[in-house]
Amino acid sequence: MKKNCIIALCVTALLSGCARDFNNVYKSNDNTYKYEYAKQCFAQGRFQQAATLLQELVTMQKGRESAQESLYMLGMAQFCNRDYEAASATFKKYFQSYPKGDYAEQASFYTGQSLFQSMPDPRLDQSATIGAINAFQNFMDYYPDSPLREKAQNQLFILQDNLVMKEYLAAELYYNLGGYFGNINANTESNYESCIITSQNALKSYPFSSLREKFSILIMKSKFELAQNSSEERRVERFRDAEDECYGFLNEFPESAERKTAEKYIVKCKKVTGD
Repeated sequence: MKKNCIIALCVTALLSGCARDFNNVYKSNDNTYKYEYAKQCFAQGRFQQAATLLQELVTMQKGRESAQESLYMLGMAQFCNRDYEAASATFKKYFQSYPKGDYAEQASFYTGQSLFQSMPDPRLDQSATIGAINAFQNFMDYYPDSPLREKAQNQLFILQDNLVMKEYLAAELYYNLGGYFGNINANTESNYESCIITSQNALKSYPFSSLREKFSILIMKSKFELAQNSSEERRVERFRDAEDECYGFLNEFPESAERKTAEKYIVKCKKVTGD
């Protein structure tokens, strides 16, 4: 216990000393000293302190050799401190300011990587996801032979999956709402129709998505439910459409766990269509 107390006191004293040193450096008018201290902070993993000093220095060092290194290091300090939105903005500023700079390739990559790290849940606004996709695509256009290209490509797939999942959750919600009419707008007749439209648009935008079968299941089930709830004049037409959808589903996914559902729907559709 005594040993642990001694260690704790030493750590506290060390931290207090670091805080005093930082405050002295921050108040100093010696920018070279600040810059060297900022690099020391970064090397020691004190990223918040490094960022605080560098935010002031990047403006004051314009035109100097250390200017671009300061800006890039600021972005990395923010990134390591998990301030991803600020980091992305800093890396973007670096690339715009120094398109042929020493760190231009890395800055271009980390513009997207920073936004990737803050990728939101699929249920939330996807502005960061879209921003990351655009940034990675720009990076691969500028640096097609970069050793970071494969990583950027893999991140793109993950980002796109996030957008697809958002569409799937929306389509699934429409299907689950079913016959509820409280949210119907003038462009659709029912939630089932909204589910079909949302799913079909997603498949057009992301034809190779891993959720392709799940979207197809929602479309098939929604078309059948839409037929079941149709007016008499559209009943046969919609059951025929549902039947065609079931056949198309079986052709594309013959081993699907929903195969029996599709076969059951076909039997019911034929009773109405007489085919």
